[in-house]
Amino acid sequence: MPDRLPPLTAFRAFDAAARHMSFAKAADELNVTPAALSFQIKSLEEHLGHALFRRLNRAVELTESGKILAPGAADGFETLTKAWSATKRLHDNRTLTVTAGPSFTSKWLAPRLFQFVQNNPDIDLRFSASLKMMDFTRDEVDVAIRFSQHDDEGFYSEPIIEEWLCPMVAPALADKIKTASDILDLPLLHQDDITFLHPPADWDTWFQAAGLKPPTTAGTHFSQSDHAVNAALSGAGVVLGRISVSEKHLTDGRLVMPLDLAISGHASYRIVCAKGAENRPQVARLMSWIREEVAAIDALTKTRTFA
Repeated sequence: MPDRLPPLTAFRAFDAAARHMSFAKAADELNVTPAALSFQIKSLEEHLGHALFRRLNRAVELTESGKILAPGAADGFETLTKAWSATKRLHDNRTLTVTAGPSFTSKWLAPRLFQFVQNNPDIDLRFSASLKMMDFTRDEVDVAIRFSQHDDEGFYSEPIIEEWLCPMVAPALADKIKTASDILDLPLLHQDDITFLHPPADWDTWFQAAGLKPPTTAGTHFSQSDHAVNAALSGAGVVLGRISVSEKHLTDGRLVMPLDLAISGHASYRIVCAKGAENRPQVARLMSWIREEVAAIDALTKTRTFA
């Protein structure tokens, strides 16, 4: 029979003392007396048959045995905490934590979220605009909306928007563009947050698709697509707009697509969550709502000619 582990309280006392290197501070963290904490550690040492700490005059230090046990104890409590949080979320049908990238959040998701909140008052929605790679257990996130050219292996992953790009301008500039060559006479706005796409989805690609030699002038570059769209809204030039970021402005008439030719981004926005989480009531309702909202993009897609 394998050796039985000591009580969890003894491991907890050891872990706190090893992190603080102080029995007094560890006792404060665990809300027990120093004497009680010392008793728990002593019982752990007796169970092991070896000392875990050297008691000095005004400090403690780990023995060789303590140095071996400390990282394992810390990892064990971290794993247990993650599993506990994940189990609680599994049965929490009220809280919904969502994360998406900043550009998609500001231009597509945020303007619509109030509708979802109004229609689902029983859901406590929490939102984070971030490109950080998420651990659905550690970060306590239920759903991530991510932009990529590949599937998310090991997760539930559903494409919601197939990205495409088309020249877009403010209405005041639209009359200046009758043919693709007319764009060469206007300032070009570039978005550098999609330079990772392969094949490229940029102005050079679009001009080649239009049968024109790409211009040699650099134009203005923006690190975020929503900033490039904002510049186009102000009349600063022509943006090769991403449909995901620009759809609402096209729908309300603040942006215009004067030409039909579009290019594919060969990438999509996806709803990503832990496998099985898509069936949780609040996650399923969010996904159903998003599918309805992207119908406007589907309608615009049908009006384009793709290279």
